[in-house]
Amino acid sequence: MEDVDIAAVILAAGHGTRMRSTLPKVMHEIGGLAMIAHVIGAADALSPSQKTVVIGDHSPAVGNFAQSIDKDIAVAVQSPPQGTAHAVMQAMPILKDFKGAVLVLYADTPLVTPDTLVRLATTIKDGAGVAVLGFTPDDPGAYGRLKCDANGSLDAIVEAKDATPDELKIGLCNSGVMAIESELLKTRLSDIDCNNAKGEYYLTDIVALARRDGKRCEVIEADNDEVLGVNSRVELAEAEQVFQRRMRQAAMENGATLADPATVYFSHDTTLGKDVRVGQNVIFGPQVSVADNADIQPFSHLENTQVGTNATIGPFARLRPGTEIGDGAKIGNFVEVKKSTIAAGAKVNHLSYIGDAAVGAKANIGAGTITCNYDGFGKHKTIIGENAFIGSNSALVAPLNIGDGAYVGSGSVITKNIAKDDLAVARGRQAVIKGWAARFRKAHENN
Repeated sequence: MEDVDIAAVILAAGHGTRMRSTLPKVMHEIGGLAMIAHVIGAADALSPSQKTVVIGDHSPAVGNFAQSIDKDIAVAVQSPPQGTAHAVMQAMPILKDFKGAVLVLYADTPLVTPDTLVRLATTIKDGAGVAVLGFTPDDPGAYGRLKCDANGSLDAIVEAKDATPDELKIGLCNSGVMAIESELLKTRLSDIDCNNAKGEYYLTDIVALARRDGKRCEVIEADNDEVLGVNSRVELAEAEQVFQRRMRQAAMENGATLADPATVYFSHDTTLGKDVRVGQNVIFGPQVSVADNADIQPFSHLENTQVGTNATIGPFARLRPGTEIGDGAKIGNFVEVKKSTIAAGAKVNHLSYIGDAAVGAKANIGAGTITCNYDGFGKHKTIIGENAFIGSNSALVAPLNIGDGAYVGSGSVITKNIAKDDLAVARGRQAVIKGWAARFRKAHENN
């Protein structure tokens, strides 16, 4: 972000016991991406000069995971957890030379957008000591209340357990996310005490200390969805639904047509081109890109797949990792493709499995074709040339090379290479026994 340096401190030290999981809470996924990775990604959009994740000593896996997705992130350990201010204190040695806006983020609040973080940081750039992300829930409940003065500036944050009856009537609540001017944080963080109902060091007390120093404090408001915190599987599902609504809206705003948006599920990195059509009940797993004018028909499932311009997928198609579908190619109903390249104009229209294969341009794969790619020990490749024709109900036993323009007769089991423009037929000869059926029926008439 121009004109102000940014540091991000991501708090991730909670135990997450309500998740009932051996996996650390913040590593549970939304849209195929861990919650903490969503938060790191939002912070990265502001090009921060420093990033720190604060973990608990009970979960070193969180720090390892964070550094696996961002090698530049520092890890600080909070042991034992004693509140949010105590957590930020663990990051201060890393921030000792930093000057600018410090964003305090939560790894279990994964839906905060980069635009909102820019608004927080800009408020610090414009002279505020603290900028707090607030929201107005239907039921304020246990949320901290944001007390503002007559001018709308923030006076203090009062935790619900410490609030008076009048303060509990305040509807504007604290999300926990905030930006703090670095020098204020360095000079005042150590003044925060634990004289409260929970006996913890609340970072929220920085507001009162800033006001005591004559610093301006402001509230930036967000919608309720953006500040949704995840502490349970139920809340994880709620966050997933918010994420999916965002992705669906973005896809349509960018020029894709979703026949029934509520039934289409995206991954965090799904990309759709212009005039892509997506039918009902389609699932996009991670690493899928679909080029312009492609048609993804109902009940299809794509993962780690690239789909070319004007290609048609489905209905009821499954494209597994490592698949590339060329321009104008067609993958039809009940077809599964895995780690294969289907070149431009090729067709695999019905009831087939294509695995570890390369299918040439304008080749036609008949119904019921199987590439037998696994011998019990290793995977082997099938290469099918341009304009080749594979008859229905054929088994292609890899490793195998079928030349350009070659034909395979229906019902064949092909185990040897086929040269360009040759016909291969590998099936038993048909035998006809005259009158056998009539004699068979007569023999069983009296049974």
